[in-house]
Amino acid sequence: MSGSYDESAGADDTMDSFWEVGNYKRAVKRFDDGHRLCNDLMGCLQERAKIEKAYGDQLTAWSKRWRQLIEKGPQYGSVERAWLAVMTEAEKVSELHQEVKNNLVNDDVERVKNWQKEAYHKQIIGGFKEAKEADEGFKKAQKPWAKKLKEMETAKKGYHMACKEEKLAAAREANGKTEASVTPDQQKKLHEKVDKCKQDSQKAKEKYDKSLEELNKCTPQYMESMEQVFDQCQQHEVKRLTFLKEALLDIKRHLNLTENQSYGAIYRELERTILAANTQEDLKWFSNNHGPGMHMNWPAFEEYNPDQASAPPKKKKPDGAPPTPSTDHVAPPGDRSSVSSYDKNQAYSTEWSDDEQPATYSGNENGAGAGAGAGGGGGVRVRALYDYDGQEQDELSFKAGDELIKTEDEDEQGWCRGRMDNGREGLYPANYVEPI
Repeated sequence: MSGSYDESAGADDTMDSFWEVGNYKRAVKRFDDGHRLCNDLMGCLQERAKIEKAYGDQLTAWSKRWRQLIEKGPQYGSVERAWLAVMTEAEKVSELHQEVKNNLVNDDVERVKNWQKEAYHKQIIGGFKEAKEADEGFKKAQKPWAKKLKEMETAKKGYHMACKEEKLAAAREANGKTEASVTPDQQKKLHEKVDKCKQDSQKAKEKYDKSLEELNKCTPQYMESMEQVFDQCQQHEVKRLTFLKEALLDIKRHLNLTENQSYGAIYRELERTILAANTQEDLKWFSNNHGPGMHMNWPAFEEYNPDQASAPPKKKKPDGAPPTPSTDHVAPPGDRSSVSSYDKNQAYSTEWSDDEQPATYSGNENGAGAGAGAGGGGGVRVRALYDYDGQEQDELSFKAGDELIKTEDEDEQGWCRGRMDNGREGLYPANYVEPI
């Protein structure tokens, strides 16, 4: 106790010591501050939860958009799977950040709220019960000492006033001795005034000394009582600081995804998928599907068949229909080497396709002759000989017997552009229809 009191002696000049009357209120204010800091911590966590949710939502949206682009883009094989694994990583990490958000809101914020409710009890008239009890305890501990302090201050003021009067009286007596106009009787009275002021000063000094002695006797008890109340405040603050430290450790655990086993598993799986990419297998797949490894019905001699003279050459197809033209036309249906069919319906332009961009069909693609056939919305009316199901978005589908308008002549690959009676336009095999 004495150590605390000695250290505060240096603060007397600023009148800011805890021991000064009323300065205990800073210790009482900690209860209000503690309650407010709980609110601040909850607000802090709620803001972080919003950030976690927003990040997770952004990852999910990013993954969805790029998964569609990659699946419809020119990449193929095991490298495509490896690339898509990055999207899977984003989706799984998004789930973890959503879990962080849930932990912050449902666990950490609720824990702080419940502790705050148990630690601080609001009064009907305002304030907190704990703060009121501490304030009353400090007032009770300080009241006797404050009373003695006030008496001492009064005695000190009286003594200083007496000293001032004594000094003035001595000055008047000294001036009277040098002035000829002052009679001996007046000099005697001035001397008597000085003597009286000395006696009053002495009495005031004795009173001052006595009140200071009584204050000093009261000081140890005052310090002990004040420290008892302060220790009670400290005990409550210990609980708050300890709780806050434990809560922050839990928050750290929720935020630190490296401590989550599933987080590391996400990247181990991503690495395995990427390492599984096989260049030779991908090249072999492309060769078999788009290169020399593809099946080819090489031309062979066919006997004349008058029943089939008006129909296209027959080749083996699962449904028995005549073959569609080569898929190597300008906008090949189903060809993953181009994203042109996807780009037609997307505002987003991919940047990873080859420099050679496939040209899109236009009304003037086949020269002036084609333009003349389609000019003014006209064309040649044709009838379907066979059923055809379009394989891509830019292809028409029709049944045998359906009629449509051929708006562009057949290209080198055997494709025409036409318009159905319902207004839909697209590509179709030229050998699937006949003029009407």
